[in-house]
Amino acid sequence: MSANEHPYTVMTVCTGNICRSPMAEIILRRFFEDRGLDSSQVRVESSGVSDEEYGNPIDRRAQRVLKERGYGIPRDHFAHRITGEEIAASDLLLPMTASHMRSLLRLLPAEKRAEVHLYRSFDPRLPAPAKGHEDEIDLVDPWYGGPREFEVAIDQIEEVAPYIVDWVAQKVR
Repeated sequence: MSANEHPYTVMTVCTGNICRSPMAEIILRRFFEDRGLDSSQVRVESSGVSDEEYGNPIDRRAQRVLKERGYGIPRDHFAHRITGEEIAASDLLLPMTASHMRSLLRLLPAEKRAEVHLYRSFDPRLPAPAKGHEDEIDLVDPWYGGPREFEVAIDQIEEVAPYIVDWVAQKVR
């Protein structure tokens, strides 16, 4: 990558940008760093398809499970809806669910649609869902649950992260 090129940008997307997408952002960032891909090569960000949580920090329950697994919590995170500028700058958009994907696709110009992949679609252990059944590989929604649902969500995010890193590493090298 030349000095004039921007880093390959990965955007994780959920509903309000307070639990699943920031968890995925933080986890992916660590996995990329562990693979030797720093922020000059790969940038990871997060956003939501809604502005209902605008300005809020990462959900305290998400912060708890992240801290328990040794991840740092950025102090500068604030929930926001994905912007046109972020869409244009993103090389890979990772919605957490089929519903997020449908909302995101409505915002995208046709030429960006190929850059959208459900987060869990990278897991080779999961069967590819049939058209119209993409929700079969949705990342669990922990929002209405308790600590157990946040544990399941972080497990799912961590299980898929290496496959996403492998895929992006092939793109940037």
